[in-house]
Amino acid sequence: MLKAKELRALPIEELQERLDQLMKQHYEHRVQATIKELQNTALLRQERRDIARLKMVIAEKLQEAKAANK
Repeated sequence: MLKAKELRALPIEELQERLDQLMKQHYEHRVQATIKELQNTALLRQERRDIARLKMVIAEKLQEAKAANK
């Protein structure tokens, strides 16, 4: 599980990279769940929440950067 506090310390580039990796992994797990190969279906829920957390932190950082430019 990713903590928002830890994510805020990372640069936007690394956050984007982690988001891409997590979204690919989530897609693979969704496919596995569909064909009944995924044993731990709770992973899907956790990944969805981690993706949302990453998107939130990225949006916060972008908004801070935008406010700093004004």
